[in-house]
Amino acid sequence: MVIPEAVGQEGLLERIRRLVLGGEFPPGALLPEAYLAQEFDVSRTPVREALKQLQHEGLVEIRPKVGTFVREPTRREIIELFQLKESLEGLAASLLARRGEVPELTILRRNLEDSDEAVLAGDTEAYARLVHEFHWTIVRGSDNYKLFEHYERLMNQLAYQRLVLRTVEHPGRIAASTGEHHAVLEMIEHKDPFGAESAMRNHVYASSREALVTEPERKP
Repeated sequence: MVIPEAVGQEGLLERIRRLVLGGEFPPGALLPEAYLAQEFDVSRTPVREALKQLQHEGLVEIRPKVGTFVREPTRREIIELFQLKESLEGLAASLLARRGEVPELTILRRNLEDSDEAVLAGDTEAYARLVHEFHWTIVRGSDNYKLFEHYERLMNQLAYQRLVLRTVEHPGRIAASTGEHHAVLEMIEHKDPFGAESAMRNHVYASSREALVTEPERKP
């Protein structure tokens, strides 16, 4: 993939961020500046600036005179980030429940139909994609830009997609997860903001426990 330098710093930053979060470079892997400059057809200077921003976001670690490495949050950081995720997604579900029949509900209903099929087929890869869509649809459906803004940064720091890909392999997890999703949507459809928030918080808490089952303790 090659993009012109004219794409600008924001475009380059987003592309390198996606590269880091996408799993092509696992936690601890070196991110060579020369490779990134060649891959995105830019000089090293904008690459360095993008990497500095990613370090600020907690996604990479820049070691002077050594290199830049993909960073994975410590166990404590994951716990704290999931606590914030629980609050933000609970609020998002509550706000969505107050809005009534909006386009996001159609997306969520289709999502759960596809999720049920993925569970029956044991298709963990498809289910991981559907989990991503489910949560982001609820956040978008909250119609709260500031919530969306903070949630996006939180999810980047948590490197959530990598966690999901691990947890969906746990026996019985995708069936339990889709059941929790159904409970959240039911409360939203009933226009019950308190029930929706509670169901979402319970789901995120259950997800956090699964994510931490095999998460090793790492020093900050």
